[in-house]
Amino acid sequence: MTRTHRFLWLLLALGSTPVLVAQSGNQPPALLSDLVDISRDFQDYTNGYFLADRLAAFDPATAAGKLVWQRHQLSPRIAFSNMEAVLRPFDGVTFPENEYAVNPELAFSLEFVTPRTVRLRLKTGPEIKPEGQSLMLAGPVPRDSSWKMTRVEGGYRYASTGGSVTVLEKPWRLELRDAQGRLLTKTNHSADLPATLVPALPFSFIRRSSDYSRSVAASFYLSAGEKLFGCGESFTRLDKRGQKIILWTNDANGVETERMYKPIPFFMSSRGYGMFVHSSSPMTFDMGASFHAANNLLVGDDDLDLFVFLGEPKDILDEYTKLTGKAAMPPLWSFGLWMSRITYLSEEQVRTVAAKLRQNRIPDDVIHIDTGWFETDWRCDYEFSKSRFKDPAKMIADLKQDGFHISLWQLPYFVPKNTLFPEIVQRGLYVKDSKGNLPY
Repeated sequence: MTRTHRFLWLLLALGSTPVLVAQSGNQPPALLSDLVDISRDFQDYTNGYFLADRLAAFDPATAAGKLVWQRHQLSPRIAFSNMEAVLRPFDGVTFPENEYAVNPELAFSLEFVTPRTVRLRLKTGPEIKPEGQSLMLAGPVPRDSSWKMTRVEGGYRYASTGGSVTVLEKPWRLELRDAQGRLLTKTNHSADLPATLVPALPFSFIRRSSDYSRSVAASFYLSAGEKLFGCGESFTRLDKRGQKIILWTNDANGVETERMYKPIPFFMSSRGYGMFVHSSSPMTFDMGASFHAANNLLVGDDDLDLFVFLGEPKDILDEYTKLTGKAAMPPLWSFGLWMSRITYLSEEQVRTVAAKLRQNRIPDDVIHIDTGWFETDWRCDYEFSKSRFKDPAKMIADLKQDGFHISLWQLPYFVPKNTLFPEIVQRGLYVKDSKGNLPY
């Protein structure tokens, strides 16, 4: 190889080297409808990283204690033409010295809710917020006394008829098993994969350098062949293993993207367990996307409140809905065919469609009138158009007589020309921006 050839090869190698650019995930989205993906926070060189390391104290009678979190920093690792961001122990400076805990000891606890449900709670800072009743839960969380504790090598095991949870002291680890003792999953520690060349995020939290706020990475082991299902009304692959799910409520404008109308921080595993993150903060579930053997639940909250359910899918769903509330059974007609289009623009169109459905013996329970029932299409003033719907009350009564229910499109977004707009502004009924003004 000539000197010129060696130089060209070096340029090509350098050109293929990935360059990691520090960016803060707590920056506002570029567009109002952008998804808020907090996984970027866990790739930011300016943030502090705290890795769950070992037990500092633990009371086996209450299953509560303190965890030591080892502070790390993100550093580039250079190897030939390869560059990776890896976590290294913190070697920075704090001032005044000895005033700030570099490796803090913070509270954690296990609470046993039912024989099949365990609650894991972790703090990432001082406990100063009063705890009130959550709108996400159906009521106070019960306690179950059937779990029995035994001392095992290196830790403690809590067992019930539904399964067991083992707390290991050093390194700190939680192991979840079914009633037969089969390992379902466990938390990931930084010592678990010391030989891998691919950085894997362990159980940890980050502290943002911009405002000292925190986010948690609840990292759990994924087994070979394990499948994951859930996360709400998601339009991507049914098996979420290998996907990154951004749980951010959004007007998805269809069913062809990762955007979700109704994200829910709950999922089930094919191995016989499920998890529910009790938080309304932004979340990103990296379910084996970045590292195939790790399920990283990234939670944009200062604390982690995680419910784990053990059992078959029907058991898990029953436990989850007992906790969050069981939905009432919708009326039978709501499961039938809904006929709709964007949009029926007149009473005549609605009656014609209803007549053709019955004439052709097409079973239908609901006619959905989309945006065209207002005088001005899309201007939601909650009034039927007087020029196109002559007698809406009689139309609805006639259709009901013929076995149809009516659904009306509505959107609580009021444009300035809406007749309700002045009243909304005058009475302060609008959603305010960060400065308290009208976001318009």
